Amino acid sequence: MLTYTARRIFSLIPVLLGMTLIVFAIIHAIPGNPAQVILGQRATEQAIAEVTKQLGLDKPWYIQYFDYLNNLIHGDLGNSLRTRGPINEEIWPYLTATAELTIVAMFIAIVIGVNAGIISAWFSKSWFDYVAMVLALIGVSMPIFWLGLMEQWVFSIELNWLPTTGRENVRDPITAITNFYLIDTLLQGRMDHFITAVKHLVMPSAALATIPMAIIARMTRATMLEVMKSDYIRTARAKGLRMFWVVYKHSLKNAIIPVLTVIGLQTGLLLGGAILTETIFSWPGIGRYLYDAITFRDYPVIQSGILIIAAIFVLINLIVDLLYVLVDPRIKYSK
Repeated sequence: MLTYTARRIFSLIPVLLGMTLIVFAIIHAIPGNPAQVILGQRATEQAIAEVTKQLGLDKPWYIQYFDYLNNLIHGDLGNSLRTRGPINEEIWPYLTATAELTIVAMFIAIVIGVNAGIISAWFSKSWFDYVAMVLALIGVSMPIFWLGLMEQWVFSIELNWLPTTGRENVRDPITAITNFYLIDTLLQGRMDHFITAVKHLVMPSAALATIPMAIIARMTRATMLEVMKSDYIRTARAKGLRMFWVVYKHSLKNAIIPVLTVIGLQTGLLLGGAILTETIFSWPGIGRYLYDAITFRDYPVIQSGILIIAAIFVLINLIVDLLYVLVDPRIKYSK
């Protein structure tokens, strides 16, 4: 197990190295000069040339790439071309905002999706099964931007229950410690701030959870239906075990492997693909940060942001692989 884990961790190095090269090539193929964006349309050619030299953009692409790799090895993500600030410090609040949103969204998706799939399989071909699968199909097909706007209209404008945008009350800001606001407010014992943070999380997390919830529900139902036809399940039911224990203890344990795979993939996708949700709800996450960086041709920020997301995505897949062993003892990673 330890050997397999170490080998998988070392295998991440060429994957991330290849990712940096691909991203670097794509970004530098984007037309436009960051110096022109920074100085504005009325900048002179001399001023643009001076800023281009200061930023090191006049060097050949391969020298720029190896300079970036050298800084990366030393834990330096570089400085933003737009703000001139260190990316290491700038990116953390945005990354934690997206991570908090993703964790809450996936919690909602897993709890509702898994249980909806189990109940649909338990009462196969019942009215609940048909309704749940129709809702799952709608959830997969529903555009997030439309759902987000409808949530704002209903719960913010019409009912005035929840805040429309943002992550906190700007008139009474939350003091950041870890930048995970739910944790920070509890550490400070500020339940009023905790409730405010939860209210701001409800709508964006619900919108973001819709698609993975639907996918998890459909996958859980499919795997549960297959497992519940097995001989050992019929034997357990014949012994008089309560249906609840048959489903949640025996069936789910053997049907959870494909569901874990889907959960891992969806978590990685949400971390990198929450830009629509973050834009609609003005959520200060990594998606908005990268969007602004692309607008300003901020190469170091784009490269660093994508690299971090790729590393997290690969790490999540590794964690899922290791969870297989805990869920199913028959799986062994001896090599």
